[in-house]
Amino acid sequence: MYKKQFEIRWSDVDANGHLANSAYTNFMSHARMSFFAEQGFSMPEIMNHNVGPVVFYEHMYYFKESFIGTPITVTIEVSGLSDDGMLFMFEHYFYNHKGENLAYCEMQGAWIDLKARKLTALPKTLLELAQEFPKSDSFKVLTKADTRKHGVKPKAMEL
Repeated sequence: MYKKQFEIRWSDVDANGHLANSAYTNFMSHARMSFFAEQGFSMPEIMNHNVGPVVFYEHMYYFKESFIGTPITVTIEVSGLSDDGMLFMFEHYFYNHKGENLAYCEMQGAWIDLKARKLTALPKTLLELAQEFPKSDSFKVLTKADTRKHGVKPKAMEL
């Protein structure tokens, strides 16, 4: 399990004085990029391969409040990866300084070719690194069907 600690800043709280929804998202994103960098997927490295990560969804579940000035730990467990490395899924847990679980998030994403702007498999060197990611107990091999498991599809606006 990968862990990243943050201190909740004034800019991270909402009008209720607790950690804002957007701060959870920002902490997860920062933790993921730190995780990727430590796994050999630094920004310069992935840019050399002309790929970038995109988020399909983040499903958040909130359990307990957290407040300004307190430390928060965000964990990452890799719970899914497709055979070609294109698709990935993470589980994030948020803990306070007492070890209490504040929130949980399941996140799914993929890699895109930054020039073609289309989903792409990982290049061989990155795929070999991704296959060595530490995996959660619930790890599964992802397929394109997993990207539509919730049945949500685009809906055009009526003009």
